[in-house]
Amino acid sequence: MTFQNPVFIPGPTNMPEAVRQACYMPTIDHRSPIFGKILHPCLDGVRQVLKSDSAHIYIFPSTGTGGWETALTNTLCKGDKVLAARNGMFSHRWIDMCQRHGLDVQVVETPWGKGIPTDTYQEILKADKSHTIKVVLATHNETATGVKSDIAAVRAALDAAGHPALLFVDGVSSIASMDFRFDEWGVDVAVTGSQKGFMLPAGLAIVGFSDKAVAAAATADLARTFFDIRDMQKGYDANAFPYTPPVGLMNGLKLSLDMLLDEGIDNVIARHTRIATGVRHAVSAWGLDLCAASPDLYSDTVSAIRTPDGFNATDIVTHAADVYDVAFGVGLGEVAGKVFRIGHLGSLTDVMMLSGIATAEMCMVDLGLDIKLGSGVAAAQEFYRSDHARAKKNAP
Repeated sequence: MTFQNPVFIPGPTNMPEAVRQACYMPTIDHRSPIFGKILHPCLDGVRQVLKSDSAHIYIFPSTGTGGWETALTNTLCKGDKVLAARNGMFSHRWIDMCQRHGLDVQVVETPWGKGIPTDTYQEILKADKSHTIKVVLATHNETATGVKSDIAAVRAALDAAGHPALLFVDGVSSIASMDFRFDEWGVDVAVTGSQKGFMLPAGLAIVGFSDKAVAAAATADLARTFFDIRDMQKGYDANAFPYTPPVGLMNGLKLSLDMLLDEGIDNVIARHTRIATGVRHAVSAWGLDLCAASPDLYSDTVSAIRTPDGFNATDIVTHAADVYDVAFGVGLGEVAGKVFRIGHLGSLTDVMMLSGIATAEMCMVDLGLDIKLGSGVAAAQEFYRSDHARAKKNAP
């Protein structure tokens, strides 16, 4: 596969050249004051992306999976009860991690293509009079199905039940791309990673903790060493890590945050919505459906596109890589072979997205699907043109 073409997978995403160069830096003494000049802007910048005034930010050399483990091990005790919906591959994996840690998980089985059933959450929480549920898990954006869930509604369910459980949110494929409101939604732990909206290579687990979640670390008894937020905070207080930090990735994160905040996080969110809407216009023009069951569930970072019954959707991904040197995402778990995924997040523009839509279209025609060549591209073009015209007209 050529390095010249952009990728259209849900992560890792395309990297701006300046960010790549920022990661490629000379060795420094990570115990010298210069590291603090990289570290603290990263912590402050992530806090702004989360739309929080008070979140405690921790950055570990890891991935989003390490962020999940950070959330669990710093706040819970063996045998604690957790409430979670299983509506896709990544919610399934977080549940699996909980079970491996000896937690008691009450799983709400949910069709893939649906969001978190907040009404069911509320019923379960109201019935839990003794407050045995310690944590509620919520996958904000289920990357396997292209489904977003309403985190504000999950918080409302907790509040309506008068339940004190902590709210943990997997924002790996949403944060820095889709609207995320740590303070307003009452999130206790938010988890993300470097390789999606932050436009970096994989290698950083980025988490935000509320005061309540930080306080839970004092009594949590799950084993933790590498992911101990107390050790990490002591390191931060000395402008350092408790172990050797990934300086190059941190320097890249500092620049990517500058880029996101210079664009304006609300503008970043609007850009992702516009690009995603163009993809959805293309899918409609092809006569295909999304895995997400209804428009209110449509993700702005990844579209999982259903192909006709009897057709192996993975063939589109394989053909795109073999013939056109372009990467799309395969279906995972219950939707393997039934969908292919177009990632539209991170360092991406309308024009770049049009090349991805065109490639997907060529692949489907090559493989014999009843798709009119150019139909999806034209539909996306019309939307992008009209949206830019509307924005220009409404500009001050």
